[in-house]
Amino acid sequence: MAIGNNKGGVGKTTVTVRLAEALAKAGHRVLVVDLDPQGNASRRLGWVYDKDDPQLTISEAIRADESGAASQVVQPVGWTAGYAERIALCPARLELENRMSEAGVVGAHRRLVKALEGADDDVDYTLIDCPPSLFHLTQLGMAAADVAVAVTEPEYDAVEAAVRFRDFIANRAADLSNPGLELVGVIVNGVQAQLGSHAFQREGLRETFGDLVWDPVVPRRSVLIDADESALPLSEVSGGKASEVRAVFELLAARFVKAVPAA
Repeated sequence: MAIGNNKGGVGKTTVTVRLAEALAKAGHRVLVVDLDPQGNASRRLGWVYDKDDPQLTISEAIRADESGAASQVVQPVGWTAGYAERIALCPARLELENRMSEAGVVGAHRRLVKALEGADDDVDYTLIDCPPSLFHLTQLGMAAADVAVAVTEPEYDAVEAAVRFRDFIANRAADLSNPGLELVGVIVNGVQAQLGSHAFQREGLRETFGDLVWDPVVPRRSVLIDADESALPLSEVSGGKASEVRAVFELLAARFVKAVPAA
């Protein structure tokens, strides 16, 4: 699954990481592919780059242009929670930006497809955290995915960017040699119930995307922000709303499984 939006700051990485966590807690094996050069998904999953013993990243797997190359970069996450052993990671660092220069190379859009061949056969789900663009790195993710999900905040610019993400898939998936790719869900993140504008945009989301909007929405909660900042699983953070946030992602994971049968 490619997870994206044409706008940054909407919570794509938060949703990717917390969906992976909830799926793992439910017993599923998950691979997270970090396709954002910022590497936020990698950091939030507890991965730390070792300068003295450099690890390979998804950038090297894509550059290799070889079948199964991603198997050489799959690593465990840094969390200590028991279920974390069911989450694996293809990490990213800023060097992933270098792959952008290959956009004009014939067949370059299929390099992630090739890299993942056989590399994720032993997992149930592969979640691809795309950068906030529709250019080459996101296209790599779209070419490799069976389905896509848009993550958006209930704000005008974010919703418009989610529409662009949807329309790019509808109009350009065939150009990425992946004509069967479809948007199967829209996850609404960062909802603040007290804001009238959020309520208005949520209604507009239903009108625009219909049944593709998944329930429940993800509320904006400090406990979720703290978990992201501290690179911790939700099971290891406390607070009055911790159980609420965990329940939200467990329900979204159940919705995910309904929409996307395991491999």
